[in-house]
Amino acid sequence: MMTFFKNSLRAGLAGALALVIGAGSAFAASWDMPTPYPDATFHTANIHKFAEDVKAATNGDLTIKVHSAGSLFKHKQIKKAVRSGQVPIGEFFMGLLANENPVFAMDTLPFLASDYNEATKLWAATKPKIDALLDKQGLMVLFSVPWPPQGVYAEKLIDKAGDLKDIKFRAYNASTTRLAELSGAVPTQIEVADLAQAFATGRIEAMITSPSTGVSGKAWDYLSHFHHTQAWIPKNVVVINKKALSKLSPATQKAVLAAAAKAEKRGWEMSKAETDSKIAVLKKNGVTIVTPSAALMGSLKKIGATMSAEWAKKAGGEGQMLLKAYK
Repeated sequence: MMTFFKNSLRAGLAGALALVIGAGSAFAASWDMPTPYPDATFHTANIHKFAEDVKAATNGDLTIKVHSAGSLFKHKQIKKAVRSGQVPIGEFFMGLLANENPVFAMDTLPFLASDYNEATKLWAATKPKIDALLDKQGLMVLFSVPWPPQGVYAEKLIDKAGDLKDIKFRAYNASTTRLAELSGAVPTQIEVADLAQAFATGRIEAMITSPSTGVSGKAWDYLSHFHHTQAWIPKNVVVINKKALSKLSPATQKAVLAAAAKAEKRGWEMSKAETDSKIAVLKKNGVTIVTPSAALMGSLKKIGATMSAEWAKKAGGEGQMLLKAYK
């Protein structure tokens, strides 16, 4: 009888333990996270590390599966997918939301923020407004990471603004088109995949983009100079669906936010390192790295001021207040 009782007790304890384990696993969650860029891109590498940090900090209660290179949703679909709850979290280029509100494109205004310190101040000035806009859509920014500063690539030295006059200048959005117009250049629409052929055939003679894009496109095959103008420092943002976040336990929510803070700090440092390393690659492959002359920068900053004023007029009183708060 005693043996039967002991066996029954052991069986009962084992069953209870199984229920506890089962209950614990019921709280575990797995999230899909779409990102627009390949795994080799430093933005994506940082996000993979963020996912690892979340898994470690939550003891596996939350795992995040990163779907890179637009494999789950195309770039322009990611924000909508997070908002609708198709996925709980995602990354995208913030400037894509410019049609929703001009503030989302404020960091693409030429020569408004021309180094990382200024970019940090600009983010601090604009983030409250961006947070408020996304909050109305049930979203929240977890962290932001900038791209390297934009520079002018050309087939010759650009020493003053007049050197840009009548040059065929690659334009890929309204901002770069306006920049070309104000500098006296001829804006020409060219896709990234067609850059080499466009330079080779004379369809374009200059462009403005990051050191990263120059290296990935092997710019040394078709141009000779990179002018480190640091025209603007645009950002990507990682956003989360607030309902999805609220369903996590308080401890897991805290872990996600802590990992996001680490990812933002790490990402900004990675961006700075990316800038230096990619400029070194350009130089190694024969591209002349130019520190812009005072005359050129003075002229470009005047163009930037004109574009900022145009932006503020479009953005209304709130835009003017944001510019004032930043400056």
